[in-house]
Amino acid sequence: MVAKTTRGLVIVYTGDGKGKTTAALGTALRAVGHGKRVAFVQFIKAWSVGEHEAAKRLVPQLEIFRLGCGFVVGQPTDEHLKAAREALEFVRRCLKEGRYDMVVADEILSAVGLRLLAAEEVELLLADRPPEVHLVLTGRGAWPGLIERADLVTDLRLVKHPYEKGIEAQEGIEF
Repeated sequence: MVAKTTRGLVIVYTGDGKGKTTAALGTALRAVGHGKRVAFVQFIKAWSVGEHEAAKRLVPQLEIFRLGCGFVVGQPTDEHLKAAREALEFVRRCLKEGRYDMVVADEILSAVGLRLLAAEEVELLLADRPPEVHLVLTGRGAWPGLIERADLVTDLRLVKHPYEKGIEAQEGIEF
């Protein structure tokens, strides 16, 4: 029998490949399967996707919060900046309130890359995280300091994508 631990991990899913959010959802689903409660906070995505419908069946064990305003094209708008700041504060509250065993900050790394948040603000989450809570961070562009501090880092690399052949995003695959 494997010894049970109460040490929370910092998990990072990064890279230019597809599947970062999907990997985080799989991790969240596994946690739910073991009786854990998960807050899944989305920083960029504002549209409804298949996982939102599926997750409705798992409330209150898995709750997805869409706090982003959608894709950022060019300079971030004040609306995007405000939404990212509010999502960051929401993640901080989820970590501190003791209600969740795992908190996922989906696309938070992309929010840093888009200059919606500073890398230092994300790293403060690691410092402020209660030691028993798992924190999952996703998005492109994980920086060396974050990689160093994380317990598990997976870099998803794009090898091939149907979009390159002109195939549009498909329901159930991309959204």
